[in-house]
Amino acid sequence: MSEKYIISIDQSTQGTKALLFDRLGNLLHRTDKSHKQIINAKGWVSHNPDEIYQNTIDVVKKLLLETAIEKSHVVGIGISNQRETALAWEKGTGKSIGEAIVWQCARAVDICERVEKQGFSEMVRQKTGINLSPYFPASKIAWILENVVGAKEKAAQKEICYGTVDSWLIYKLTAGKSYKTDYSNASRTQLFDIFALKWDAEICALFGIDVNNLAEVCDSDSCFGYTDLAGALPQAVPIHGVLGDSHGSLFGQGCLEPGMIKSTYGTGSSIMMNIGETPVLSTHGVVTSLAWGMGGKVNYVLEGNLNYTGAVITWLKDDLQLIASAKDCEEVARSAVSDDNLYLVPAFSGLGAPYWDSYARASFIGMTRVTKKAEIVRAGLECIAYQINDIVCAMSKDAGIVVEELRVDGGPTKNAYLMQFQSDISQATVQVPDAEELSGIGPAYAAGLALSVWDESIFEKIQRMKYEPRMESEKREKKIAGWQDAVKRTLTN
Repeated sequence: MSEKYIISIDQSTQGTKALLFDRLGNLLHRTDKSHKQIINAKGWVSHNPDEIYQNTIDVVKKLLLETAIEKSHVVGIGISNQRETALAWEKGTGKSIGEAIVWQCARAVDICERVEKQGFSEMVRQKTGINLSPYFPASKIAWILENVVGAKEKAAQKEICYGTVDSWLIYKLTAGKSYKTDYSNASRTQLFDIFALKWDAEICALFGIDVNNLAEVCDSDSCFGYTDLAGALPQAVPIHGVLGDSHGSLFGQGCLEPGMIKSTYGTGSSIMMNIGETPVLSTHGVVTSLAWGMGGKVNYVLEGNLNYTGAVITWLKDDLQLIASAKDCEEVARSAVSDDNLYLVPAFSGLGAPYWDSYARASFIGMTRVTKKAEIVRAGLECIAYQINDIVCAMSKDAGIVVEELRVDGGPTKNAYLMQFQSDISQATVQVPDAEELSGIGPAYAAGLALSVWDESIFEKIQRMKYEPRMESEKREKKIAGWQDAVKRTLTN
Protein backbone atom coordinates (compact mmCIF):
# COMPACT_ATOMS: atom_id res chain seq x y z
CA MET A 1 0.00 0.00 0.00
CA SER A 2 1.32 3.44 -0.89
CA GLU A 3 2.28 5.47 2.16
CA LYS A 4 0.16 8.46 3.13
CA TYR A 5 1.21 11.23 5.45
CA ILE A 6 -0.59 13.88 7.47
CA ILE A 7 1.23 17.04 8.57
CA SER A 8 -0.04 18.77 11.68
CA ILE A 9 0.92 22.37 12.43
CA ASP A 10 0.71 23.24 16.13
CA GLN A 11 1.02 27.00 16.52
CA SER A 12 1.32 27.73 20.24
CA THR A 13 2.07 30.68 22.49
CA GLN A 14 5.80 30.00 22.65
CA GLY A 15 6.45 28.67 19.17
CA THR A 16 5.34 26.61 16.17
CA LYS A 17 5.69 22.86 15.68
CA ALA A 18 5.31 20.67 12.64
CA LEU A 19 4.40 17.01 13.20
CA LEU A 20 4.50 14.19 10.66
CA PHE A 21 2.16 11.19 10.93
CA ASP A 22 2.12 8.06 8.79
CA ARG A 23 -0.99 6.17 7.64
CA LEU A 24 -1.02 4.17 10.90
CA GLY A 25 -1.12 7.35 12.97
CA ASN A 26 2.46 7.04 14.18
CA LEU A 27 4.20 10.31 14.96
CA LEU A 28 7.37 10.04 12.91
CA HIS A 29 9.07 13.36 13.49
CA ARG A 30 8.70 16.84 14.97
CA THR A 31 10.36 20.15 14.25
CA ASP A 32 9.79 23.42 16.08
CA LYS A 33 10.79 27.06 16.16
CA SER A 34 10.11 29.68 18.81
CA HIS A 35 9.01 33.24 18.20
CA LYS A 36 9.67 36.42 20.13
CA GLN A 37 7.55 37.29 23.16
CA ILE A 38 7.04 41.05 22.93
CA ILE A 39 6.34 42.46 26.40
CA ASN A 40 6.36 46.19 27.06
CA ALA A 41 6.67 48.21 30.27
CA LYS A 42 2.90 48.04 30.81
CA GLY A 43 2.99 44.25 30.75
CA TRP A 44 1.23 44.04 27.39
CA VAL A 45 2.02 40.80 25.57
CA SER A 46 2.25 40.71 21.77
CA HIS A 47 3.47 38.52 18.90
CA ASN A 48 4.59 39.35 15.38
CA PRO A 49 2.02 37.72 13.01
CA ASP A 50 4.44 37.68 10.09
CA GLU A 51 7.07 35.91 12.19
CA ILE A 52 4.50 33.28 13.15
CA TYR A 53 3.55 32.65 9.53
CA GLN A 54 7.18 32.46 8.38
CA ASN A 55 8.03 30.10 11.23
CA THR A 56 5.13 27.89 10.12
CA ILE A 57 6.65 27.56 6.67
CA ASP A 58 10.13 27.08 8.12
CA VAL A 59 9.21 24.21 10.45
CA VAL A 60 7.35 22.35 7.70
CA LYS A 61 10.26 22.70 5.29
CA LYS A 62 12.63 21.50 8.00
CA LEU A 63 10.32 18.57 8.74
CA LEU A 64 10.30 17.49 5.10
CA LEU A 65 14.07 17.92 4.81
CA GLU A 66 14.91 15.95 7.93
CA THR A 67 12.55 13.06 7.16
CA ALA A 68 13.26 12.95 3.41
CA ILE A 69 9.81 11.46 2.75
CA GLU A 70 8.23 11.42 -0.68
CA LYS A 71 6.51 14.82 -0.58
CA SER A 72 3.81 13.78 -3.02
CA HIS A 73 2.56 11.31 -0.39
CA VAL A 74 1.45 14.12 1.94
CA VAL A 75 -2.34 14.06 1.60
CA GLY A 76 -3.57 16.55 4.16
CA ILE A 77 -2.84 19.10 6.86
CA GLY A 78 -4.26 19.78 10.30
CA ILE A 79 -3.82 22.99 12.27
CA SER A 80 -4.08 23.70 15.98
CA ASN A 81 -3.49 27.17 17.31
CA GLN A 82 -3.12 29.31 20.38
CA ARG A 83 -6.67 30.52 20.82
CA GLU A 84 -7.91 33.94 22.10
CA THR A 85 -4.83 35.68 20.58
CA ALA A 86 -6.29 38.26 18.17
CA LEU A 87 -4.90 40.04 15.14
CA ALA A 88 -5.88 41.94 12.00
CA TRP A 89 -4.60 42.07 8.42
CA GLU A 90 -5.36 43.65 5.07
CA LYS A 91 -7.70 41.67 2.83
CA GLY A 92 -6.00 42.55 -0.39
CA THR A 93 -2.36 42.13 0.55
CA GLY A 94 -2.46 39.78 3.52
CA LYS A 95 -0.22 42.24 5.33
CA SER A 96 -0.61 42.23 9.10
CA ILE A 97 -1.94 45.36 10.79
CA GLY A 98 0.04 45.89 13.96
CA GLU A 99 0.98 43.09 16.32
CA ALA A 100 -1.10 40.17 17.50
CA ILE A 101 -2.49 40.69 21.02
CA VAL A 102 -1.76 37.54 23.00
CA TRP A 103 -4.45 35.84 25.07
CA GLN A 104 -2.49 36.63 28.26
CA CYS A 105 -2.69 40.36 27.60
CA ALA A 106 -5.28 42.41 29.53
CA ARG A 107 -4.76 45.74 27.73
CA ALA A 108 -8.40 45.81 26.60
CA VAL A 109 -9.84 45.73 30.12
CA ASP A 110 -11.21 49.29 29.74
CA ILE A 111 -13.23 48.22 26.70
CA CYS A 112 -14.81 45.39 28.67
CA GLU A 113 -15.62 47.78 31.50
CA ARG A 114 -17.27 50.11 29.01
CA VAL A 115 -19.52 47.31 27.75
CA GLU A 116 -20.27 46.24 31.31
CA LYS A 117 -21.27 49.79 32.31
CA GLN A 118 -23.67 49.80 29.38
CA GLY A 119 -25.40 46.82 31.01
CA PHE A 120 -24.64 44.16 28.41
CA SER A 121 -22.32 41.77 30.27
CA GLU A 122 -25.02 39.22 31.09
CA MET A 123 -26.42 39.34 27.54
CA VAL A 124 -22.93 38.58 26.25
CA ARG A 125 -22.60 35.63 28.62
CA GLN A 126 -26.04 34.27 27.78
CA LYS A 127 -25.23 34.18 24.07
CA THR A 128 -21.53 33.31 24.02
CA GLY A 129 -21.32 31.17 27.15
CA ILE A 130 -18.32 33.15 28.44
CA ASN A 131 -17.91 35.96 30.90
CA LEU A 132 -17.04 39.41 29.64
CA SER A 133 -13.25 39.61 29.87
CA PRO A 134 -10.22 41.14 28.10
CA TYR A 135 -8.96 37.54 27.85
CA PHE A 136 -11.14 37.00 24.78
CA PRO A 137 -10.66 38.40 21.24
CA ALA A 138 -13.79 40.62 21.13
CA SER A 139 -12.21 43.40 23.20
CA LYS A 140 -8.77 42.75 21.71
CA ILE A 141 -10.07 43.30 18.16
CA ALA A 142 -11.91 46.40 19.38
CA TRP A 143 -8.63 47.65 20.87
CA ILE A 144 -6.87 47.16 17.52
CA LEU A 145 -9.61 49.07 15.70
CA GLU A 146 -9.48 51.91 18.23
CA ASN A 147 -5.71 52.19 18.69
CA VAL A 148 -3.79 50.92 15.65
CA VAL A 149 -3.31 53.64 13.05
CA GLY A 150 -5.41 53.01 9.94
CA ALA A 151 -7.25 49.94 11.28
CA LYS A 152 -10.60 51.66 11.80
CA GLU A 153 -10.50 53.29 8.36
CA LYS A 154 -9.67 49.99 6.65
CA ALA A 155 -12.49 48.29 8.54
CA ALA A 156 -14.96 50.95 7.34
CA GLN A 157 -13.92 50.18 3.75
CA LYS A 158 -14.19 46.42 4.41
CA GLU A 159 -10.50 46.11 3.58
CA ILE A 160 -9.64 44.29 6.78
CA CYS A 161 -9.73 40.78 8.20
CA TYR A 162 -9.57 40.09 11.91
CA GLY A 163 -9.75 37.03 14.05
CA THR A 164 -7.68 34.33 15.65
CA VAL A 165 -4.40 32.74 14.61
CA ASP A 166 -6.05 29.83 12.79
CA SER A 167 -7.85 32.14 10.34
CA TRP A 168 -4.62 34.12 9.82
CA LEU A 169 -2.67 30.96 8.94
CA ILE A 170 -5.44 29.61 6.71
CA TYR A 171 -5.58 32.92 4.86
CA LYS A 172 -1.82 33.09 4.38
CA LEU A 173 -1.35 29.41 3.51
CA THR A 174 -4.08 29.60 0.84
CA ALA A 175 -2.76 32.90 -0.56
CA GLY A 176 -5.90 34.74 0.49
CA LYS A 177 -8.32 32.29 -1.13
CA SER A 178 -9.78 31.08 2.16
CA TYR A 179 -10.93 33.23 5.07
CA LYS A 180 -12.32 30.66 7.49
CA THR A 181 -12.31 29.52 11.09
CA ASP A 182 -13.78 26.52 12.87
CA TYR A 183 -16.44 26.25 15.57
CA SER A 184 -13.95 25.71 18.38
CA ASN A 185 -12.07 28.94 17.68
CA ALA A 186 -15.18 30.97 16.87
CA SER A 187 -16.72 30.02 20.20
CA ARG A 188 -13.76 31.54 22.04
CA THR A 189 -13.97 34.99 20.47
CA GLN A 190 -16.89 36.29 22.60
CA LEU A 191 -18.53 37.31 19.32
CA PHE A 192 -20.20 33.98 18.44
CA ASP A 193 -23.64 32.83 19.56
CA ILE A 194 -22.96 29.24 20.55
CA PHE A 195 -26.68 28.39 20.55
CA ALA A 196 -27.62 29.91 17.19
CA LEU A 197 -24.20 28.89 15.82
CA LYS A 198 -23.47 32.21 14.11
CA TRP A 199 -21.65 35.49 14.63
CA ASP A 200 -23.87 37.73 16.75
CA ALA A 201 -24.47 41.11 15.11
CA GLU A 202 -25.60 42.75 18.36
CA ILE A 203 -22.47 41.74 20.28
CA CYS A 204 -20.22 42.65 17.37
CA ALA A 205 -21.78 46.13 17.32
CA LEU A 206 -21.03 46.57 21.03
CA PHE A 207 -17.34 46.18 20.22
CA GLY A 208 -17.45 48.24 17.03
CA ILE A 209 -16.89 45.16 14.88
CA ASP A 210 -18.56 44.65 11.49
CA VAL A 211 -19.96 41.13 11.52
CA ASN A 212 -19.48 40.96 7.74
CA ASN A 213 -15.72 41.28 8.17
CA LEU A 214 -15.45 38.07 10.20
CA ALA A 215 -14.36 34.70 8.88
CA GLU A 216 -16.71 31.97 7.64
CA VAL A 217 -17.28 29.43 10.41
CA CYS A 218 -16.93 25.76 9.41
CA ASP A 219 -16.97 22.29 10.92
CA SER A 220 -13.60 21.44 12.44
CA ASP A 221 -13.14 18.51 10.04
CA SER A 222 -14.20 20.36 6.89
CA CYS A 223 -11.93 21.43 4.06
CA PHE A 224 -10.54 24.89 4.83
CA GLY A 225 -8.77 25.31 1.51
CA TYR A 226 -5.69 24.02 -0.27
CA THR A 227 -2.02 24.85 0.21
CA ASP A 228 1.37 23.78 -1.07
CA LEU A 229 2.92 25.40 2.01
CA ALA A 230 4.66 28.16 0.05
CA GLY A 231 6.14 25.68 -2.41
CA ALA A 232 7.26 23.13 0.17
CA LEU A 233 4.99 20.52 -1.44
CA PRO A 234 4.83 19.65 -5.14
CA GLN A 235 1.03 19.90 -5.09
CA ALA A 236 -1.62 21.69 -3.06
CA VAL A 237 -3.24 19.51 -0.40
CA PRO A 238 -6.34 20.16 1.73
CA ILE A 239 -6.28 21.70 5.19
CA HIS A 240 -8.82 19.27 6.59
CA GLY A 241 -8.72 19.64 10.36
CA VAL A 242 -8.61 22.86 12.38
CA LEU A 243 -9.01 23.07 16.16
CA GLY A 244 -8.03 25.47 18.89
CA ASP A 245 -5.12 23.90 20.77
CA SER A 246 -7.10 22.88 23.85
CA HIS A 247 -9.93 21.44 21.74
CA GLY A 248 -7.28 19.61 19.75
CA SER A 249 -5.92 17.96 22.88
CA LEU A 250 -9.46 17.07 24.03
CA PHE A 251 -10.04 15.34 20.69
CA GLY A 252 -6.59 13.75 20.64
CA GLN A 253 -7.12 12.45 24.19
CA GLY A 254 -10.24 10.67 22.96
CA CYS A 255 -12.55 12.62 25.28
CA LEU A 256 -15.46 12.06 22.94
CA GLU A 257 -18.19 11.23 25.48
CA PRO A 258 -20.01 13.52 27.94
CA GLY A 259 -18.27 13.78 31.32
CA MET A 260 -14.77 13.08 30.00
CA ILE A 261 -12.32 15.78 31.10
CA LYS A 262 -8.77 16.78 30.26
CA SER A 263 -6.28 19.38 31.39
CA THR A 264 -3.56 20.81 29.18
CA TYR A 265 -0.50 22.05 31.05
CA GLY A 266 1.12 24.63 28.82
CA THR A 267 2.16 28.25 29.31
CA GLY A 268 -1.31 28.56 30.77
CA SER A 269 -3.81 25.76 31.17
CA SER A 270 -7.16 24.83 29.72
CA ILE A 271 -9.32 22.40 31.63
CA MET A 272 -12.13 21.11 29.47
CA MET A 273 -15.07 18.76 30.00
CA ASN A 274 -17.08 17.32 27.12
CA ILE A 275 -20.80 17.81 27.93
CA GLY A 276 -22.22 16.46 24.66
CA GLU A 277 -24.66 18.06 22.24
CA THR A 278 -26.65 19.99 24.88
CA PRO A 279 -25.05 23.17 26.29
CA VAL A 280 -25.04 24.00 30.01
CA LEU A 281 -24.39 27.57 31.12
CA SER A 282 -22.04 27.63 34.09
CA THR A 283 -23.02 29.19 37.40
CA HIS A 284 -19.68 28.41 39.07
CA GLY A 285 -17.20 30.59 37.23
CA VAL A 286 -16.23 28.47 34.24
CA VAL A 287 -17.48 28.98 30.72
CA THR A 288 -19.39 27.11 28.04
CA SER A 289 -17.89 26.73 24.58
CA LEU A 290 -18.06 24.50 21.56
CA ALA A 291 -15.77 21.49 21.57
CA TRP A 292 -15.86 21.14 17.79
CA GLY A 293 -18.11 20.59 14.82
CA MET A 294 -17.69 17.16 13.25
CA GLY A 295 -19.84 15.63 10.53
CA GLY A 296 -22.43 18.38 10.78
CA LYS A 297 -22.93 18.08 14.57
CA VAL A 298 -21.43 20.14 17.38
CA ASN A 299 -20.35 19.10 20.86
CA TYR A 300 -20.21 21.51 23.79
CA VAL A 301 -17.73 21.80 26.64
CA LEU A 302 -17.33 23.43 30.00
CA GLU A 303 -13.94 25.08 30.21
CA GLY A 304 -11.78 26.99 32.63
CA ASN A 305 -8.63 28.83 31.62
CA LEU A 306 -5.59 29.75 33.68
CA ASN A 307 -3.09 32.40 32.65
CA TYR A 308 -0.06 31.07 34.50
CA THR A 309 0.67 27.39 35.03
CA GLY A 310 3.71 26.23 33.04
CA ALA A 311 4.65 29.90 32.82
CA VAL A 312 5.22 29.81 36.60
CA ILE A 313 8.01 27.28 36.05
CA THR A 314 9.48 29.55 33.37
CA TRP A 315 9.30 32.45 35.84
CA LEU A 316 11.12 30.43 38.50
CA LYS A 317 13.82 29.55 35.98
CA ASP A 318 14.32 32.69 33.90
CA ASP A 319 13.32 35.54 36.20
CA LEU A 320 14.03 34.32 39.72
CA GLN A 321 16.81 31.98 38.53
CA LEU A 322 16.00 29.53 41.30
CA ILE A 323 16.34 26.53 39.00
CA ALA A 324 18.57 25.87 36.01
CA SER A 325 15.91 24.02 34.01
CA ALA A 326 12.31 22.91 34.27
CA LYS A 327 13.55 19.40 35.04
CA ASP A 328 15.08 20.66 38.29
CA CYS A 329 11.66 21.58 39.72
CA GLU A 330 10.80 18.11 40.92
CA GLU A 331 14.03 17.44 42.82
CA VAL A 332 14.05 20.88 44.43
CA ALA A 333 10.37 20.64 45.42
CA ARG A 334 10.93 17.27 47.09
CA SER A 335 13.68 18.80 49.25
CA ALA A 336 11.32 21.43 50.74
CA VAL A 337 10.32 21.33 54.41
CA SER A 338 7.32 18.99 54.55
CA ASP A 339 5.14 21.07 56.88
CA ASP A 340 5.81 24.43 55.25
CA ASN A 341 2.61 26.31 54.38
CA LEU A 342 3.78 28.67 51.65
CA TYR A 343 1.34 29.42 48.80
CA LEU A 344 1.95 31.25 45.53
CA VAL A 345 -1.09 32.80 43.87
CA PRO A 346 0.24 33.46 40.33
CA ALA A 347 -1.97 36.41 39.39
CA PHE A 348 0.76 38.09 37.33
CA SER A 349 -1.86 39.43 34.91
CA GLY A 350 -4.99 38.84 36.94
CA LEU A 351 -6.86 35.63 37.67
CA GLY A 352 -9.01 33.79 35.15
CA ALA A 353 -11.55 31.09 35.94
CA PRO A 354 -13.25 30.65 38.29
CA TYR A 355 -12.43 34.03 39.89
CA TRP A 356 -12.31 36.45 36.93
CA ASP A 357 -10.36 39.24 38.60
CA SER A 358 -8.32 41.18 36.03
CA TYR A 359 -6.82 43.41 38.73
CA ALA A 360 -5.55 40.72 41.10
CA ARG A 361 -1.78 40.55 41.37
CA ALA A 362 0.57 37.73 42.28
CA SER A 363 1.50 37.13 45.90
CA PHE A 364 3.23 34.71 48.23
CA ILE A 365 1.17 33.92 51.32
CA GLY A 366 2.64 32.22 54.37
CA MET A 367 6.29 33.16 53.92
CA THR A 368 8.43 32.94 57.09
CA ARG A 369 12.04 33.61 57.99
CA VAL A 370 12.93 30.00 57.24
CA THR A 371 11.41 30.05 53.74
CA LYS A 372 14.11 29.14 51.23
CA LYS A 373 14.46 28.30 47.56
CA ALA A 374 12.97 24.82 47.85
CA GLU A 375 9.78 26.07 49.50
CA ILE A 376 9.33 28.78 46.88
CA VAL A 377 9.83 26.31 44.02
CA ARG A 378 7.41 23.83 45.57
CA ALA A 379 4.79 26.55 46.05
CA GLY A 380 5.23 27.41 42.37
CA LEU A 381 4.58 23.81 41.36
CA GLU A 382 1.69 23.27 43.72
CA CYS A 383 -0.15 26.42 42.65
CA ILE A 384 -0.61 24.77 39.25
CA ALA A 385 -2.48 21.84 40.79
CA TYR A 386 -4.54 24.04 43.10
CA GLN A 387 -5.73 26.22 40.22
CA ILE A 388 -6.69 23.22 38.12
CA ASN A 389 -8.55 21.65 41.03
CA ASP A 390 -10.57 24.85 41.51
CA ILE A 391 -11.82 24.50 37.94
CA VAL A 392 -12.44 20.74 38.12
CA CYS A 393 -14.61 21.35 41.21
CA ALA A 394 -16.56 24.11 39.45
CA MET A 395 -17.22 21.88 36.43
CA SER A 396 -18.29 19.01 38.63
CA LYS A 397 -20.93 21.26 40.24
CA ASP A 398 -22.16 22.64 36.90
CA ALA A 399 -22.43 19.27 35.17
CA GLY A 400 -23.57 17.30 38.21
CA ILE A 401 -20.76 14.81 37.59
CA VAL A 402 -18.21 13.53 40.10
CA VAL A 403 -14.84 13.68 38.33
CA GLU A 404 -12.95 10.45 38.96
CA GLU A 405 -10.50 10.63 36.05
CA LEU A 406 -8.45 13.49 34.65
CA ARG A 407 -6.60 13.08 31.35
CA VAL A 408 -3.65 15.43 31.13
CA ASP A 409 -1.08 16.55 28.61
CA GLY A 410 1.69 19.09 28.16
CA GLY A 411 5.32 19.47 29.21
CA PRO A 412 4.78 19.78 33.00
CA THR A 413 3.08 16.36 33.07
CA LYS A 414 6.59 14.86 33.05
CA ASN A 415 6.94 16.13 36.61
CA ALA A 416 5.99 13.18 38.82
CA TYR A 417 5.71 15.36 41.94
CA LEU A 418 3.20 17.65 40.24
CA MET A 419 1.14 14.77 38.81
CA GLN A 420 0.93 12.96 42.15
CA PHE A 421 0.02 16.21 43.91
CA GLN A 422 -2.67 16.86 41.27
CA SER A 423 -4.13 13.41 41.88
CA ASP A 424 -4.05 13.94 45.64
CA ILE A 425 -5.62 17.40 45.60
CA SER A 426 -8.29 16.50 43.01
CA GLN A 427 -8.98 13.03 44.43
CA ALA A 428 -8.98 11.66 40.91
CA THR A 429 -6.94 9.27 38.81
CA VAL A 430 -4.57 11.31 36.67
CA GLN A 431 -3.78 9.72 33.32
CA VAL A 432 -0.61 10.86 31.54
CA PRO A 433 -0.34 9.77 27.89
CA ASP A 434 2.85 8.43 26.37
CA ALA A 435 2.35 10.98 23.57
CA GLU A 436 3.36 14.58 24.27
CA GLU A 437 1.85 16.45 21.34
CA LEU A 438 -1.87 16.13 22.05
CA SER A 439 -2.80 19.61 20.78
CA GLY A 440 -1.19 18.70 17.46
CA ILE A 441 -2.41 15.10 17.46
CA GLY A 442 -6.07 16.21 17.64
CA PRO A 443 -6.23 18.07 14.31
CA ALA A 444 -4.05 15.38 12.70
CA TYR A 445 -6.58 12.75 13.78
CA ALA A 446 -9.44 14.94 12.53
CA ALA A 447 -7.76 15.44 9.15
CA GLY A 448 -6.90 11.75 8.81
CA LEU A 449 -10.45 10.71 9.67
CA ALA A 450 -11.94 13.18 7.18
CA LEU A 451 -9.59 11.93 4.46
CA SER A 452 -10.14 8.24 5.35
CA VAL A 453 -6.46 7.75 6.11
CA TRP A 454 -7.52 5.93 9.32
CA ASP A 455 -10.68 5.13 11.29
CA GLU A 456 -11.71 5.76 14.92
CA SER A 457 -9.50 2.93 16.18
CA ILE A 458 -6.76 5.58 15.94
CA PHE A 459 -7.75 6.75 19.45
CA GLU A 460 -6.57 3.43 20.89
CA LYS A 461 -2.93 4.10 19.99
CA ILE A 462 -2.18 6.24 23.02
CA GLN A 463 -0.99 4.45 26.20
CA ARG A 464 -1.26 6.11 29.63
CA MET A 465 0.54 6.16 32.99
CA LYS A 466 -1.77 6.48 35.99
CA TYR A 467 -1.39 8.36 39.28
CA GLU A 468 -3.83 7.45 42.05
CA PRO A 469 -4.69 9.69 45.04
CA ARG A 470 -2.90 8.72 48.25
CA MET A 471 -2.93 11.85 50.45
CA GLU A 472 -4.83 11.61 53.73
CA SER A 473 -8.14 13.47 53.58
CA GLU A 474 -7.37 15.66 56.63
CA LYS A 475 -4.11 16.84 55.11
CA ARG A 476 -5.77 17.46 51.76
CA GLU A 477 -8.56 19.52 53.29
CA LYS A 478 -6.05 21.59 55.28
CA LYS A 479 -4.00 22.31 52.19
CA ILE A 480 -7.03 23.31 50.10
CA ALA A 481 -8.30 25.56 52.89
CA GLY A 482 -4.91 27.29 52.98
CA TRP A 483 -4.99 27.78 49.23
CA GLN A 484 -8.50 29.22 49.28
CA ASP A 485 -7.51 31.66 52.02
CA ALA A 486 -4.47 32.75 49.97
CA VAL A 487 -6.66 33.39 46.93
CA LYS A 488 -9.15 35.44 48.97
CA ARG A 489 -6.32 37.66 50.18
CA THR A 490 -5.24 38.23 46.59
CA LEU A 491 -8.61 39.07 45.05
CA THR A 492 -9.58 42.69 44.58
CA ASN A 493 -13.28 42.23 43.82
